Amino acid sequence: MTYVVSDIHGCYDKYKNILSKINFSEDDTLYILGDIVDRGHDGIKTLLDVAERGNVVFLKGNHDYLAYVLLMKLPDFLSEDNSSEELDEMYRLWISDGGEPTIEEFLYLSESERDIVLYALKKSKISETINVGGKTFLLSHTVPSFDKSDDYDNWTPDDYVYGEPDYEKIYFEDKYIVTGHTPTGFIDKNSLGKIWKGNNHIAIDCGAVFGNPLGCLCLDTMEEFYSD
Repeated sequence: MTYVVSDIHGCYDKYKNILSKINFSEDDTLYILGDIVDRGHDGIKTLLDVAERGNVVFLKGNHDYLAYVLLMKLPDFLSEDNSSEELDEMYRLWISDGGEPTIEEFLYLSESERDIVLYALKKSKISETINVGGKTFLLSHTVPSFDKSDDYDNWTPDDYVYGEPDYEKIYFEDKYIVTGHTPTGFIDKNSLGKIWKGNNHIAIDCGAVFGNPLGCLCLDTMEEFYSD
């Protein structure tokens, strides 16, 4: 079976609960559509677990992208000699958007564990197109606004990481878009804490880090699963 989750944001217990609920096995594949780290306190722990699994595909989100860039620069930030006002401001903005737990976790890692984390963040893709049960799915953290839908082949990495989708528009007639990034309660208040579906678009960020369940969708059956 093929499953998708998104925006775990350090909610390790909810992530493990979902794996248990779907009876995740070596024969299954799980796609995580970005934002494993930040805000919650176990983002690095979750990422290390993901890195050990050969059947979990991690796609990059905006928080993961920024974490990689700034964790690579962490020695300079912590050094009085190499830091700068520009770098200090980047870290200030990251911390204000939930980066502090990620920094704290990273600092407690061994050198080899830091290498694993940085490699996992670096190698993560920005999108994946897959076929499941005769349907085509475009998986990514997000997509750009509808006015760029006709220029699909030229979407940039930023479009997939920082884009703001138009959920009321049908981007493609021949494929489904599956994204995270925007908590579903902001798309439709009646979808708070639930997976949202409409206009060939499936949004799966249920806002787990804000006290809602972590949502998971089986693409083979369209069955929805939610953490306790």
